[in-house]
Amino acid sequence: MRIGVFGNNCNEEKLRLIKGLFDKLNSLGANVYVQSSFHDFLTSEFGYKPQMSGVIEGETFDIDIALSVGGDGTFLRTALQIDKQNIPILGINTGRLGFLADVNGSQIDETLDEIFRGDYKIEERSLLRLHTDERVFSSFNYALNEVAILKRDASSMITIHTYLNGDYLTSYQADGLVIATPTGSTAYSMSVNGPILLPQNANFILSPVAPHSLNVRPIVIPDDYKIMLNVESRTNSFLVSLDGRSEDFPVGITLNISKANFTTRVIKRFNQTFYQTLREKLMWGADVRS
Repeated sequence: MRIGVFGNNCNEEKLRLIKGLFDKLNSLGANVYVQSSFHDFLTSEFGYKPQMSGVIEGETFDIDIALSVGGDGTFLRTALQIDKQNIPILGINTGRLGFLADVNGSQIDETLDEIFRGDYKIEERSLLRLHTDERVFSSFNYALNEVAILKRDASSMITIHTYLNGDYLTSYQADGLVIATPTGSTAYSMSVNGPILLPQNANFILSPVAPHSLNVRPIVIPDDYKIMLNVESRTNSFLVSLDGRSEDFPVGITLNISKANFTTRVIKRFNQTFYQTLREKLMWGADVRS
């Protein structure tokens, strides 16, 4: 099996876990390929040179499974590099919360054993596509978590005129608007009081950020809807953020957001459910008095 290992800069206390991961992969007879930037970091920072078959460079590469070692941000960057190649990703959590990267360090060995037996499932996760006629988002114009329209750092609120399938919905006067996928429902959208969706939901969420009107609330829409946005700002510009990758846009540009025609494939263990993740990560049902 050809395994790609993707990661991010980490501190020395995570190195033992990373070495254990490579040792386990080699004991299973995997052909291991390491993301070039992660390999360079391990070599230059710690002098650690993992046993491997090669490095992953460029936009296309031939691997069967990708391992994302880090937090949810690392997982999003891994999905960004994989792009449309249909390679499933397993998230190994060395960060904090971890909804996408939900395999912790103590579960690595048994999880890899399951993968090499073929004992796992793959979830297809929807993405959002941003399209504009006037200019192009300079990097990958898709988002696994959310597309966020935001005011500039020190500017006053912006107005976001919003249309669904060509019909006028409302004009949000707010610090911004988050359009989230079910995967992103536990990310930025949740922090601005958006609802949590199961990953299998065929919906998107529109969640305003600090709206001027208190009667404006998040709304859930079918994921086959076309979203069109026009933005007004006193500074004549605003931010567009796709999974945290932000760029300045001038007012007057029409933003078209829709469901992507491909998915990100996420590897999950059979004994690991979304409900379990909610209980463990968000402490649902926990009695803080006990």
